Amino acid sequence: MRELPGGGPLADVVAPLPILARHERFKGRVWNLVSDEVDLGHSQVTRDFVQHTGAVVIVALNENDELYLVRQYRHPVGVECWEPPAGLLDVVHEPPVEAAKRELHEEADLTAATWHVLADFFPSGGGSSEAVRVFLARDLTEVPEADRHVRTDEERDMVGAWVPLDEVLVAIAAGRVHASSLVVGAMAADLARRSNWSTLRPADAKWLLAPEDRRRHNV
Repeated sequence: MRELPGGGPLADVVAPLPILARHERFKGRVWNLVSDEVDLGHSQVTRDFVQHTGAVVIVALNENDELYLVRQYRHPVGVECWEPPAGLLDVVHEPPVEAAKRELHEEADLTAATWHVLADFFPSGGGSSEAVRVFLARDLTEVPEADRHVRTDEERDMVGAWVPLDEVLVAIAAGRVHASSLVVGAMAADLARRSNWSTLRPADAKWLLAPEDRRRHNV
């Protein structure tokens, strides 16, 4: 494995700079907009960003190498996007894998017996503190009709479908699908599949900026 400047393999480093002051510009139902006065050492700057709770994404893969995807309206872009089930980490102290199980139940009417971490990513690290963990869910079972979640708002008209992983990869390369959760999740699932699942991590694997760490670093 090639060593990079500073030594060691390719890896991000948690290195928060001193925050001299924080100003909350807007407080929303899901996230806030803040301005931080940051000490860079050689200068001081102000940086505006979205303060986000974080989220989980669930790549549900069946025995036929098909992913369960939902098509959901995303108002900021005005597009009905195909994407994996996902949800916010908005329950304090809820383990990410438990949030993922809840969202899979609510959005896909599925439960899974086997869980692993596929990938972690920052959707827009230059403008948002959002950190996302992508889980692979396998050994799937449908939730009985009587126990299914009642969907509201944008989720009310959400439709779902099983799509072969290879078809998803082709759609990504062709520019027909755009959700970052689908791009990251499908490509990570393909890498795991081609490596005979050797790249998978435990469902409770250490996370660079897990929710409790993000609170500690004031992001």
